[in-house]
Amino acid sequence: MADHYEVLGVARDASPDDIKRAYRRLARELHPDVNPGEDAAERFKLVTHAYDVLSDPDQRARYDLGGDTAFGGAAGGFGGFSDIFETFFGGGGGGGSRGARPRSRRERGQDALVRINLELRDVVFGVHRDIEVDTAVVCETCTGSCCQPGTSPVTCDICHGTGHVQRQVRSLLGNVVTSQPCSVCQGYGTTIPYPCATCQGQGRVRSRRTVSIDVPAGVESGLRLQLPGSGEVGPAGGPNGDLYLEVNIAPDPVFSRDGDDLLATLEVSMPDAILGTDTTIDSLDGPVDLELRAGVQSGDVLTIKGRGITPLRGSQRGDLRVGVQVVTPTRLDHRERALIEELAKRTKPAPPRLSEFHQGLFAKLRDRFRNG
Repeated sequence: MADHYEVLGVARDASPDDIKRAYRRLARELHPDVNPGEDAAERFKLVTHAYDVLSDPDQRARYDLGGDTAFGGAAGGFGGFSDIFETFFGGGGGGGSRGARPRSRRERGQDALVRINLELRDVVFGVHRDIEVDTAVVCETCTGSCCQPGTSPVTCDICHGTGHVQRQVRSLLGNVVTSQPCSVCQGYGTTIPYPCATCQGQGRVRSRRTVSIDVPAGVESGLRLQLPGSGEVGPAGGPNGDLYLEVNIAPDPVFSRDGDDLLATLEVSMPDAILGTDTTIDSLDGPVDLELRAGVQSGDVLTIKGRGITPLRGSQRGDLRVGVQVVTPTRLDHRERALIEELAKRTKPAPPRLSEFHQGLFAKLRDRFRNG
């Protein structure tokens, strides 16, 4: 009789996983449905028998000591069909439901996604929110058991608690015993004769609950925050999935964001631009004193340190950068016009001249912001 290790093409100290991989490779190659030749059928029988012996620790030990079971001597004829059918059909076979276990009714719940709307000022330091989530929670009536109070699941009469049933299938190689999930208990091994009326035997119900969250500073639109274990509870009171919060930050009418910096435009009258002035502006976290030097120009950028956004990872806040826009008056009375004309005579300003082209003030400010 051929050596089982040689038949499978493995070393004598091969691990169970190595033996199983070798068997599956040869089974795919030699199975009668794939390779109908007579030589292949004989090799298939040898490979199957070799795997039956070497995959069973007791039989392998006896074989290594010089003993062996007669060919076809395994219970129910030559075995190994469980792995054949697992390979080709995704189920167990020969030898029944060897190693099969009933399914658990308790499963992990699904993850949930909730979108949360924030204002730009919420991003500066972070914000606490209580949000309402429509999700699955444990049924209070049965506390996840799926049964009416005072009752419990009973062992399935068909599969006797294994969750699987065996069927005999006639094939080219004779009668083959296959194992499939029990259609009565759906593979659970138990049935629920008196399901909970509140949850219809699911162990969970839909409900709205409040989730408290602390949104960190520095988040951006599109960012997803993960809250482990805050998603839906699983069937039969299984563990919760995760809750994901997708952040959406509404545009601010005054400030815009550039990384961890805040950008804004300060409109300055022509007299204040010429003479200079002190003013107070409202930042997102309070008033800030600002000094405008005499002769400030449109497009100049004033930087206020530490009045930007706290980064998502770190503590050093960004800056508030304010672009100056000098507002030219469009309506002057007779006296105001006379004063401007007198100023022009005294200062003798240079005539208009060509300079570098910019797409308006905002393009000029953008370049100043970028070049800082």
